[in-house]
Amino acid sequence: MKRAGVLAVVLAVGASSVAVTEAQRGDQPRAKVRAIQRVRDNLYFIPGSDRNSYPVAGSGYTEAARTLSTGGNVGVLVADKGVVLVDTMNPGSGAEILAQVKSVTDKPVIMIINTHTHADHTGSNSEFGGVVETVVQENTKANMERLEIFKGDKAKFLPAKTYKDRLTLLDGKDRIELYYFGRGHTNGDNWVVFPALRAMHTGDMFPRKTLPFVDAANNGGNGVEFSRTLNNVLSTVKGVETVIPGHSPTLMSWNDFKDYTEFYADFLANIQGALKAGRTADEAASAYKPSDKYKHYEIEALRVKQATQSIADSK
Repeated sequence: MKRAGVLAVVLAVGASSVAVTEAQRGDQPRAKVRAIQRVRDNLYFIPGSDRNSYPVAGSGYTEAARTLSTGGNVGVLVADKGVVLVDTMNPGSGAEILAQVKSVTDKPVIMIINTHTHADHTGSNSEFGGVVETVVQENTKANMERLEIFKGDKAKFLPAKTYKDRLTLLDGKDRIELYYFGRGHTNGDNWVVFPALRAMHTGDMFPRKTLPFVDAANNGGNGVEFSRTLNNVLSTVKGVETVIPGHSPTLMSWNDFKDYTEFYADFLANIQGALKAGRTADEAASAYKPSDKYKHYEIEALRVKQATQSIADSK
């Protein structure tokens, strides 16, 4: 199956899931933003609800998707100068995110850092007002310009600050280090490190213990370079103990991230071996079985197929 075919399958599954769920729920409330949790000291995170966590099209999520999911995890740093958010979930989440922030501090939100383009991570940026500074990797800004949620009047909420490879924000105990290590989930994945707090927000480069969604078609992701990027993080970032993944409702450790890096390398080697042996992408995906070491990972057939196709199509 060609990449366009895989994307069509994913789109169809996602669209039907939304339609069925809305029909079943009727007027029932949409997904609610979960309670804020402390990571360490002045760092918190707000877990996303994750029933339909992966975007499948460049336009991102619609408001209807909030009946299923609030989106990705939000990092919350209560700095001396104000609150820094890492990601903002799906559209319509802003007020609930702010309510959770206000449960731990009266300081205003002064900055938003987006880990990547997708609307389940950028969807509520505009709901925090135009005075909030937004920071992304430069490729992500270009990708965000194509999203419907930043068209027309909302173009003013596009990020004003970008970087290429590395950027330092704030200082002292509040210092934040932003890194770009290469293509993976998209072509602009932003790694957010809080050195004094020994913590890192990975976005969807480490969504949870499952195969990732590689958005090659719309946002420049790459299934082969994904592994190289993960290893670049392991060899460069030091001192991190706690990891805020893109979608896991619980925190992870640095060892969990290392395990995930090895898991994806194992998957990549398996699929590349099958392709080299002459199997089609569909045949390679169907034959894939994780080793016993990774039997606790969530392995879904559709995600295996999509990840396999992204490897087969990588250039």
